[in-house]
This record gives sequence, C-alpha cells and structure tokens, in this order.
Amino acid sequence: MRMMTDDRGDMPWVTGTSQVFATIAHPADHVRAPMVFNRLFAEHGLDRVMVPMDVPPAALEDMVTALRGMANFQGMAVTIPHKMAIAELCDSLGPEAKLTGAVNAIRFEPDGSMHGDNFDGAGFVAGLRQQGHDPAGMDILMLGAGGAARAIALALCTAGVGRLRILNRTPDKAAAIVAALAEVGGHHQAEVATGHDGSGVDLIVNTTSLGLHQGDALPIALDAAGADTVIAEIIMVPARTEWLAAAEARGLVTHYGRHMLDCQIDLIGGFIGAL
Repeated sequence: MRMMTDDRGDMPWVTGTSQVFATIAHPADHVRAPMVFNRLFAEHGLDRVMVPMDVPPAALEDMVTALRGMANFQGMAVTIPHKMAIAELCDSLGPEAKLTGAVNAIRFEPDGSMHGDNFDGAGFVAGLRQQGHDPAGMDILMLGAGGAARAIALALCTAGVGRLRILNRTPDKAAAIVAALAEVGGHHQAEVATGHDGSGVDLIVNTTSLGLHQGDALPIALDAAGADTVIAEIIMVPARTEWLAAAEARGLVTHYGRHMLDCQIDLIGGFIGAL
C-alpha cells in the first residue's frame, strides 16, 4: 500500500487508486489471508488492500453481481462455506476447479467475468512436504467431504498416497469424491470410510469446519490413533485448535493449517493479480 504521512507518523493508507481484493467466508473471523497479503502489500509498496467479507450463503449471488461492477475490484480468495457454490457462478474454471467442483481463488477480468481455480490441494501437499511429511505411499484418513476435501483428495492421490479413506457424516458426499477421483482423475486409492476410529493410518487430516469455534466437538477422538500418526488441520484461526491441542497432549505429531495457506500464497496471489 502507498505510504502517506500525517501527524501520527508514517502508516499505510488505502487511497482512491488502491486496487481491492477480498477473502470471502461465513463467518469471516477465522480468515488469515488478509493479514498475510496486506503485510506483503506494505512490504513491497503496493497500492493494494485485501479485506475480509462475511457473506451468508443466501447473499452470495448478490455479492458476486455487485463485485462484477466494481472497476477497482481485482479478485478474491474463497473459503468455508462458499467454495462449491461460487464455482457455479464463475464464467470459466481452471483444471483443478473443474475436477473438484470447488474454487478457492477468483480473478475478475476487465469485462467483469470471473475465472476461478483451486489451490487448496497443491498448498496442502506442499505444506506437508515442507514440514517433512511426504504423503507418497501413506495410508490417510480424511475427515469431511466439502470443497476443500475434494481439492486435497485430488492432490493427495496425485502425490501418490497408498490409500485414502474419506469419512463424512453424509457418506454419499464421500462416495461422490471417490467416484470423481476415479472417473475424472483416474485415481483409485480412495474409498469411503464408515465408523473409522482413527487407528492404523499414517495421517489424519481434518477438512471440516469443526474447530473454528471454542466448544466445537472434536472432528474425531484420538484414543485409537497410533503413536506415529500425524494429525493435520486446515483451519487457520485459531492456529491451535482444540483437536491439535488434544493431539499434542498425547504426544502426537501435529501439522497446522497455516502451512497450507503459506504454501499457496504465491499461487493465489499470482492468479488473482495481487502479487
């Protein structure tokens, strides 16, 4: 952002020429992307700002229509619960978004058209590898079957997992991911898990929203998890969810949600024109 001076000293200001970006969610109190991008904008002297937008699902389509008409609105990151719904509102989709049916980044073209793609899976796998957890050959239990789960499942299968079990309270949604991975991606490592207790796997990843709020139920109990099982989150805020805290209290290795975002900042930033 452009640096201006007033009687309070040097501080970043949003100007009349600032390019605007957003992160949309509901609720939006957990989003971390604006903190990361705004710091980068300030460090690089870019006249840009990213704001959080709390958009209830019923208002999503109206919000998109309004943004199409904003000349200085460039793009946005997308998170829970909008990743699948907003994909249907895009004018075009990148390859990962087409396969998963979910979008986590949208670029607005000069004519107001929206182009969406998904970098959750690439970011999650890159984060695992960065922290020393190569998913190749792993037996993984994934909790949840939403938009993030679809992207992460695809990336894990592409990375060569040995077995991917998907546990969701609605098994049909897990089955839909398994079918899409096989039919569209040619991946056959995935299967629907029912009643799994978390035992006998190398990694458990929570892709549900459980943990966003204090007092949420744990995504899964960890009583049966093996001593070498890695417990992974994709939730950014709070950074240390109650589930991660429970895992660490048991001496289990944990993998924080911030790694997924940190490893896709450049990908998303380049795609939406922010960086």
